[in-house]
Amino acid sequence: MIEPNRHVASLAYDQLCMFEFGIAVEVFGLPRPEFAHLDWYSHEVVGIEPGPYRSTGGITVDAAHDLGRLEQAGLIVVPGWRGAKQPIPEPLADALRAAHARGARIATLCSGVFVPARAGLLDGRRATTHWRYAGILAEDFPGITVEPDILYTEDGNLLTAAGSAAGIDLCLHIVRQDFGAEVANMVARRLVLPAHREGGQAQYVARPVPRERRGRIGPLLDALRGRLDDDWSIARMAETARLSERTLIRHFNEGTGLSPLNWLIAERVERCKELLETTGLDLDAIATASGFRSQETLRHHFRARTGVSPTAFRRAFGRKAA
Repeated sequence: MIEPNRHVASLAYDQLCMFEFGIAVEVFGLPRPEFAHLDWYSHEVVGIEPGPYRSTGGITVDAAHDLGRLEQAGLIVVPGWRGAKQPIPEPLADALRAAHARGARIATLCSGVFVPARAGLLDGRRATTHWRYAGILAEDFPGITVEPDILYTEDGNLLTAAGSAAGIDLCLHIVRQDFGAEVANMVARRLVLPAHREGGQAQYVARPVPRERRGRIGPLLDALRGRLDDDWSIARMAETARLSERTLIRHFNEGTGLSPLNWLIAERVERCKELLETTGLDLDAIATASGFRSQETLRHHFRARTGVSPTAFRRAFGRKAA
């Protein structure tokens, strides 16, 4: 039986994204005496070119190893790359192709996906990235099946995570694969995080807010948020804002990027998430409080907006999940 390769190499380079880099170091490089009985990961920082490297926030990073060290790695972590349109050095592309060919896993965090993409490793595969870069990835690499709305993907030995914090979910997913759910949950607890978010879960983005607060649209949004459990028709919204229905719809699209009813649904889903996280109310009570009226309607809109069921969301983020 072949022993698993637990050696992790996190790449470092100029304009390094420190949050994503820190995720890799925290999960795979932190000393963990509680796992002394396990064949835990060994971790090294590998520089792709001569350093030191200037990172975000004015921090300088140096690396003890060069690309030759990737020959020993079982997992290579690529933090956010320095630019979606920036090329990658050919020695890095060659090293990643060689690592992939011998079976090493390559995990990208946020815009790090552009590194294996430019090395040709993601052609014909599924991948994700931060929602800001998904369109660029799809346009520049039509051979990749881009999944713009989920947290992370796994296609063979190539794994990709969406926006910054989704990198934590991907790293915990790797730990879970290697050591099981109990160990992954222990790591999550040390990070003070929910134990597990499914990769297919939607990327969480901020609730819709008006782009400007002038005029009547801002006060109307405040009124809607304050009484989400009321019945709100277009006619009632228009009357409250003292606008015609056509003008109301135009102001909503200009101010929020959504139609009035789509904005209202999004706000009600946000209210459901808050109640699922912070209360023990059952789904009937949450449906009533959020304005969805029934469990069935709540479940439909909640899954459509988040990619998971209300029960799965509560299991991951509710008070007992921590």
